[in-house]
Amino acid sequence: MRTEYTDPDRVRAADDLRHAVLIGLDLSDVDLRVPMDGALFLGCALSPVAQRRAAAAGALVFPAIPDLPYEVYRSRLYTPAELFAGFDPDDPVTYADTPDALIYEHSRAQGHNPDPLHALAERLHDHAITAALADALHGAPVAVMGGHALGRDTDGYRRAVALGAALGEAGFTVLTGGGPGVMEAVPLGVRAGVDDALLKELARAPRFGDDAESIGRWIAACPTDLPTSDRPRTIGIPTWFYGHEPPNPACELHAKYFANSVREEGLLTIATGGIIYTPGSAGTVQEVFQDYCQNHYGSVGPAAPMVFLGKDFWVDEVPAAPLVQRLARGREAERWILVTDDTDEAVAFLHDYTA
Repeated sequence: MRTEYTDPDRVRAADDLRHAVLIGLDLSDVDLRVPMDGALFLGCALSPVAQRRAAAAGALVFPAIPDLPYEVYRSRLYTPAELFAGFDPDDPVTYADTPDALIYEHSRAQGHNPDPLHALAERLHDHAITAALADALHGAPVAVMGGHALGRDTDGYRRAVALGAALGEAGFTVLTGGGPGVMEAVPLGVRAGVDDALLKELARAPRFGDDAESIGRWIAACPTDLPTSDRPRTIGIPTWFYGHEPPNPACELHAKYFANSVREEGLLTIATGGIIYTPGSAGTVQEVFQDYCQNHYGSVGPAAPMVFLGKDFWVDEVPAAPLVQRLARGREAERWILVTDDTDEAVAFLHDYTA
């Protein structure tokens, strides 16, 4: 296990840096006369003497990459305040100047085949996010998947808020894809419960369009003073691949990725307490079978619960549930598949698994 350093004072006080990981530190005034065999310096500023000593010790120095709107070597997840820094609720078009929007525009400008420098930078960033996400998780998190197009003024949004409230009351850490619709409603319920006044306020901006002003109005409608806890209970896992959809303001933290494939697989893998599937479109159906494939082969550990919330949708309209049940017949995964309309039954099923 490597020791991680994100504070230069800790480095100055250290008498052994062998196999340590040092992230984004200005160490230009530090002599580094301690053992540092196998150390990793990620985006650190080193004096020429320290660079020679690091090389002689067999340490690896990954330089800072200039002129990027994001930190390549992050040691923490994003907060909504960080992603929306500089946003003025009274001037919604200012969303265009936030880090979230600028990073998306920068990534989009690279195209589908970025040059090696930008491709490596994005992958290093995503690796750092994965490490920070692992540090932020505790217990057996559960995930909720569902439609991104669900408006804040719909009955479905309210039901998703109620689902989040039930999961929060049961003490779960809740993961979503971090975007709009169900991905926002569930963490909102975890943090604030079913608050009629809050839902009415949100309904003033039920959806957003493809311009900065409408996105800004959507962000501004959500309060910034939602209840928090010592340990984050709601984590969104969005992606700049779908950067036209902003991260929702309801999650306490966001693990935002460039690579959607890494984000998608990672979200399903870390939901070790199970996943609830609410009605959705092609993306949600993809997640169903990607998740079941992990359970079928036991590729990431024991089979975890798959809860299909909404019988009519999952049995008749989009009959994914019967197919998953058929594939699971005779396997350990079979006992951990539930199709129901009852939120309380869904939450109890997850609780039984983690008990």
